[in-house]
Amino acid sequence: MQATRRDLSASVKRSLGLFALIAAAMAAFLLAACGGGETTGTPSPAATSPGATRTPAPATPTPAAANPCPPAGAATGLTGAGATFPNPLYTKWIDEYKKLCNVKINYQPIGSGGGIKAITDKTVDFGASDGIMTDAQETAAETAGGPVLHIPMVSGAEAVVFNLPNLQRGQLKLSPDVLSDIYLKKITKWNDPRITALNSGLSLPNTDIAVVHRSDGSGTTFIFTNYLSKVSQEWSTKVGSATSVNWPGDIGGEGNAGVAAQVRQIPGAIGYVELAYAIQNNMIWASLKNQAGNFLEPGLDATTAAAVGITLPDDMKVLLTNSSNSNAYPIVGFTWVLAYVNQTDKAKGQALVSYLWWAIHDGQKFTKDLLYAALPAEAVKKAEAEIKSVNYQGQPLLQIP
Repeated sequence: MQATRRDLSASVKRSLGLFALIAAAMAAFLLAACGGGETTGTPSPAATSPGATRTPAPATPTPAAANPCPPAGAATGLTGAGATFPNPLYTKWIDEYKKLCNVKINYQPIGSGGGIKAITDKTVDFGASDGIMTDAQETAAETAGGPVLHIPMVSGAEAVVFNLPNLQRGQLKLSPDVLSDIYLKKITKWNDPRITALNSGLSLPNTDIAVVHRSDGSGTTFIFTNYLSKVSQEWSTKVGSATSVNWPGDIGGEGNAGVAAQVRQIPGAIGYVELAYAIQNNMIWASLKNQAGNFLEPGLDATTAAAVGITLPDDMKVLLTNSSNSNAYPIVGFTWVLAYVNQTDKAKGQALVSYLWWAIHDGQKFTKDLLYAALPAEAVKKAEAEIKSVNYQGQPLLQIP
């Protein structure tokens, strides 16, 4: 009996040993087949197989710096001024960057015209504008401090808001010709036949239309009047497009907040404000007919669509109004930070480029909640090149590993 057990034990051991040899051989074969062992430079069959499923790499530009904060010795404070259009987002960015890097940024939303003047007068470290500087403005700035960059931060939509009872957001429809003629003071009543023809089923009152516009130099005005100039030859000829224009009439308000306040207070009023201000003030907006003939409300998807298919120049001086994209809301624009290429204060220049680099990368995650459209990848690449060109005495200020 004991001999039988010894024979059985030996047999089991031999079987287990044979199984181990077979398993080892199979593992070696599989490892070789999958490209294991030393690298030979030859891709594995799985990597090159047409049927292999691989997650494509995202089409992203240069990744954000590992350390988003300025280097030792950089300034711990910056000043900026300009556009009110991006102020809700800039306020968030400034707060987040201070918590991250202990850099305090004092930004004053005084309007794009004020931002252009401030950077030209060199009373701030950066300006901000929703409008492209005119040739005369650029010449003045270059005389003061050399070339000025227009660095895109985000894009955003402008809502056409109004004060009429018993209407919901997006319920009122306006076409480009009707909107432009309201601002030309050719349509003065809410029950005008041209408005009612667009809004069958709505009961519009015999109320005067009080037209509200920005009283300060404003990039929001630049975007709005650029749109009106594209859709109305009469507007283009009589009024034109700029941060400040000679309005045909009615009421001015300072800043987005000023326009919003006037519209809320005056029955029958109409105005234009950045979308975040419209939402913060619980305002009602119109649906606008875009170039493709679709009526759209301002919103994130419709704002993003305005930049799709646009050729972006290296200097990023490009307008997004009246996009031909069928899904695009028509009054959309980039907002830019204005900065001198040649910095005269190295410490401040280092802080500025670090902040801007963070804003166009990590800072973009804050855009959606505030209803701004994040920069598309191609725009980020253009912005990166601009920021990398900022220098002190010919030496680039941004050090990317």
